[in-house]
Amino acid sequence: MHRSALIDEKALLQLVAAGDERAFTRVFDHYHQRLGMHIYRITRSEQVAEELVHDVFLKIWRNRELLSEIENFSVYLFVVSKNAALNALKKIAAERTRFTDLEDAAEGEPDQPDDYRYALIDEAIDRLPAQQRQVYLLSRHHRLSYQEIAEQMGISRETVKKYLQIATASMVAYIGKSVKMSPILVLKIFF
Repeated sequence: MHRSALIDEKALLQLVAAGDERAFTRVFDHYHQRLGMHIYRITRSEQVAEELVHDVFLKIWRNRELLSEIENFSVYLFVVSKNAALNALKKIAAERTRFTDLEDAAEGEPDQPDDYRYALIDEAIDRLPAQQRQVYLLSRHHRLSYQEIAEQMGISRETVKKYLQIATASMVAYIGKSVKMSPILVLKIFF
C-alpha cells in the first residue's frame, strides 16, 4: 500500500483501538515494509528486523487501547521500533560476550573433552520430544528464523519460541544431571 492508502489514519487507529482486526491489518500493511527497512538499518540483520517488526506490531495490538492517545502514530511507531532494535542489539552484544566467556570457560575445563561434550549435547537433543527436537535443530543447526520454522512446521511463531525455550531448559537439566553440575555451570561449559 502506498502512503495515500491511509486517508484518515486517526479514524483507522480508533478502529484498531476498538479491536478491529481489518483496520489493524491495513495499518500493518501500510507500515511493515518501511518499518522493516528502518530496523534493518539499525541492526543490519534481516532476521532480527523481521522478528522485531512482528514483535512491535504484536505489542501495538496488545496495547491497542492506547492508540487513541497517540498524536503522531508514524513517529510513535518508529520510536518504538528504534527502541526495540537498540534493545535487540544490546541483547545480541551481551549474548556474544557471554558466548565468548562460555567458550573460554569450556576451554578451561580439562575434565570434559570436546567429544564428551558433543555426545552429551547429542544425547540431550535425542531425548527431546519430536516437535521440540525439530524446532531446536532447525533453529540452532539450520539457522532458520522463528517465522521460517513456523511456516515449515505449520505452527505459530510463538509456539516455535516456546518450544525452543522448553528444549533448551530440558537440555540444560539433562546435561546438568549427567555431569552433576549446576545449570549455570552447564550453560557456561556446554552452550
